[in-house]
Amino acid sequence: MQQSAVPELAHTHTRPIHWVATATAVAGVVALSSVLQPNPATAAQAAGPQVQSQKAPATATAPNPAHVDFPIDCGPVTALVVKKATGDLDGDGRPETVAVVHCDAPMGTPPDGVYVLTQAADANKPRVVATLIDPKDRSTVKTLTVSDATVRADTLGYSSDSVPSCCPDVKTSVKWQWKNGTFLRSTPAGAQSV
Repeated sequence: MQQSAVPELAHTHTRPIHWVATATAVAGVVALSSVLQPNPATAAQAAGPQVQSQKAPATATAPNPAHVDFPIDCGPVTALVVKKATGDLDGDGRPETVAVVHCDAPMGTPPDGVYVLTQAADANKPRVVATLIDPKDRSTVKTLTVSDATVRADTLGYSSDSVPSCCPDVKTSVKWQWKNGTFLRSTPAGAQSV
């Protein structure tokens, strides 16, 4: 076997500093991607006779979660609305807003609360009318949608209090529908995994 004329290169052997640099770069990319998100997609549909008859009045707008005091205790930091979806959940012709809110913690992943907001036509400010997920449940909402008067969410949570906060071990898909004056929660069969 012939010896190489080029000496071994120092950078071909991994050292702990290489792993630290790689981990730092990956963390930077993840942090940057959470800040730079695309605008939500919108779609316009041609209004036919059926759509117009079911449509809310032109003056009805979805409640703005920026103007709400949420029932979440954040101490010295503020509450952040991290996701929202709108739709007419109770069939009254006025849209409601479903907001995912958590504390603006400087580190870690704070638990989310999911709240339903409504605003009367003569009111100056929207109000919280239901809590779908309480922050005390230690859940993180990954997806949130509102369609056909149904709220759907995919959440990450914990099987017990002994599971570290860094590592949720339960994924659940849930939905809520307004029936008989309350939001009924259901979990599709096979929707939980550990």
